[in-house]
This record gives sequence, structure tokens and C-alpha cells, in this order.
Amino acid sequence: MKKQFAVLGLGRFGGSLVEEFANLNVDVLAIDRDQEVINKFANLATYVVAANAIDETNLKGLGIRNVDHAIISFGDDIEASILATMLLKDMGVKKVWVKAVNAYHQKVLEKVGADRVIHPERDMARRLAHHVVSEKIIDYIELSKDYSIVEIVASRKLHNKTLFDLDIRAKYGCNIIGFQRKNGEMVISPTAHEVVEEGDMLIVVGHNKDLNRFEDEGV
Repeated sequence: MKKQFAVLGLGRFGGSLVEEFANLNVDVLAIDRDQEVINKFANLATYVVAANAIDETNLKGLGIRNVDHAIISFGDDIEASILATMLLKDMGVKKVWVKAVNAYHQKVLEKVGADRVIHPERDMARRLAHHVVSEKIIDYIELSKDYSIVEIVASRKLHNKTLFDLDIRAKYGCNIIGFQRKNGEMVISPTAHEVVEEGDMLIVVGHNKDLNRFEDEGV
């Protein structure tokens, strides 16, 4: 059965989500209190509704409890996002992800039941900072406070060597979980005998300090 999604709040972040869901051919219920905003997404979302998303009667009438995954994006309206989170969880929505504006907002959202708290601006800033500071790192994804995944370009130092020869895990404490060849070919869960070539995009997971050491010394 196809999963159903809902996006509450169609600002820059919420609106971009709806557009991407449309590209992925995903069923999505888009809710915003502004009719003009709703009109912009009438041809993108499966269902578009101008409604107050912190009104329990409205949400029940829209059948929100049947949604598998809801994403709340109310900009800087902290109170509204907290109330909406409480309502959706009380109604039994399985997954509720919420955009937060700061650390305090995140703590409150977690206490009222948010399954995941999103900081799009902060996360994008971190990814951009890692990309700008390092000539080797192409992308950076934070998994937790201590662990991350990075995409890093293989240098001539690694050229024509197998993963067994490089022994990254033993030397640096991190793992290459895949890589992309220069011709676009993806290698997922590579074996120890897979050969790395200069220019390959390595996907590496590990503790931040180990990743930094690998970047400084290994690549």
C-alpha cells in the first residue's frame, strides 16, 4: 500500500518538500492557512487544503490520522508547531517530523512527542562549511553529535589500490561503505578486492575525529 504524507505549512521548506514529493510521485496532503499559498501548490500536491493546522476539528475532518508521515514546517511560529505536534501524536499519526528554529524549540518538540526534529538551515550550513573548508570533502551528513558520513575524493595516493591494501578500518577507524566511479558507476558495499582509482568519490562513515584523520593523512 502506498504511503501517505502530509506537509503542514507551505513556506520555503514545506513548499520545497511538496514539490519534491510531486517529482517522486508520492501522495501528499498539503495544508496551509493562506489560500493564496495553497493555490500555488494546487497542481502539485495530491490534496491541497486551506485550513488552520492547529485546530483539532479541522485536522480530524481532513483524515489526518490516516497519514503515515507528517512534516510540520511553520517557520518561526514555535507555539503553532508545538501544538500541531501534540495534536498529530494524540491522533495517532505514526511519524511526525518537525522543523525547529533553535535548540530550545527542539527540546520542547521532543518532549511533546516529535519523532524527529529538523534544522534545515543549520544542517545545510554545516554541510556547506565542510565543503568550503576542505578541498577533498564533497558532501557531509551528520548522523549524530559524534558520527558522520562524508563523500571524499580519492587522491593519487589511493590510486589502483584495493580496499584490502588500504585497510582504512584498521588504520583510521572508519569504513568505506561505497563509492562512485568517475564514469558514474556506483559500487555499494564494496568487497575487500575492489580497486580504488584516483577521482573516485568515496562514501565514508565513522567517528568525526577518525574521519578528520583519514582526510588529513589517508587521502
